[in-house]
Amino acid sequence: MAAELPTVTLPSGEAVPQLGQGTWRMGETARARQEEVAALKLGLDLGMTLFDTAEMYANGIAEEIVAEAIDGRRDEVFLVSKVLPENASRAGTIKACERSLKRLKTDRIDLYLLHWRGRVPLAETLEAFLALQAAGAIRYWGVSNFDIEDMEELFELNGGAHCATNQVLYNLRRRGIEAGLLPWSREHRMPIMAYSPIEQGRLLRDRTLVSIAARHDTTPAQIAIAWVLRQKDMIVIPKAGSEVHVRQNRAALDLSLSKEDLAELDRAYPAPKRLVPLELL
Repeated sequence: MAAELPTVTLPSGEAVPQLGQGTWRMGETARARQEEVAALKLGLDLGMTLFDTAEMYANGIAEEIVAEAIDGRRDEVFLVSKVLPENASRAGTIKACERSLKRLKTDRIDLYLLHWRGRVPLAETLEAFLALQAAGAIRYWGVSNFDIEDMEELFELNGGAHCATNQVLYNLRRRGIEAGLLPWSREHRMPIMAYSPIEQGRLLRDRTLVSIAARHDTTPAQIAIAWVLRQKDMIVIPKAGSEVHVRQNRAALDLSLSKEDLAELDRAYPAPKRLVPLELL
């Protein structure tokens, strides 16, 4: 049975773990598969029961890896997957969801997201989400990589305000959402799901992070993750392809950054002073 972690409450009232597991780039190398499965299983044991994946990741193989990791433990997991924008027509979304369900070896996806905006009208994708929800194929739906204007357009649609989350890029180097999207989301009581908290590893050699990590006897990655986790209403989904990194990610929850630490990080990575367009990876 998985350990319990701090939680974030979705608009429905359901609580999910604040720290989850990302799977981007999993499944791209066959020789790493068993190590990736083992990492996800360990994360599940440690309470990181929110799994984030997508049909895009390794052309669906990441979903198959998740299926292997959660085999026999599906009811412990809060499963998130995503539909590509080119598949996001009403019929296309339903078919994409059916393919994901098959790869994930489950009868339901807990949270199904539109990966980013494409040419398909939002109303059409929303229709598909609501149909999938009514059929029990998904429990909740949401979006990813949506800026304020996109969210406002979505919320104007019938049923659009039931969006469960917006998954966006957020880390020390990418603080743009603090000037607009983050306060907007909080005003609408919709949590942000932050991806790439260590900037795909590019923050690991940062001098400020290395210095603060040394003071805490920890790693720069853990400092970067703890910095995002300090916002208790934000879900964070770092990817870890090894058991060592999974344990380090979990330990980031136990880190407490001091006022001096946070001030030092603010000097190195200042908060935005004006609205910044949403950044993507």
